[in-house]
Amino acid sequence: MTIEITVDESGDAEFAATVEAIVDEPAARLGHPFDPVPLHLKAVDAGGRLAGGLTAHSVQRWLFVKLLGVAEEQRGSGIGRKLLARAEEIARQRGLVGIYLDTFEFQAPRFYESLGYNECGRLPAHDGAPQRIWFAKTFDLSGTAKTQ
Repeated sequence: MTIEITVDESGDAEFAATVEAIVDEPAARLGHPFDPVPLHLKAVDAGGRLAGGLTAHSVQRWLFVKLLGVAEEQRGSGIGRKLLARAEEIARQRGLVGIYLDTFEFQAPRFYESLGYNECGRLPAHDGAPQRIWFAKTFDLSGTAKTQ
């Protein structure tokens, strides 16, 4: 059998959905479907300008924070903490077991550690590429109502 590997530069949504189905269908048969639920949080200042935001999705009872950003002039004001606290609150309300995210060594590892996140993985710095560090925080869900 001959297989040809090509690069799809079209950004074809149908192709992406087909690949997702290839991964999801066996997982669903095992009782673990990949049904991502998006979460987008915005922080807006008094003038209506975007001061920061968080994009995430939940899958397999975990919330994955893809991006957490605060405008440079707003950094240090507590917006990042507030965004992450709200994400944690929503994750708990949804009955999720925790949150995971990643950052680079030059970004915010100490910030996440200060909020109770524990390192759970790392790509090493290599040939000029910085370390990428994964963090996770699990929740104690005993007595917490689970809602969707």
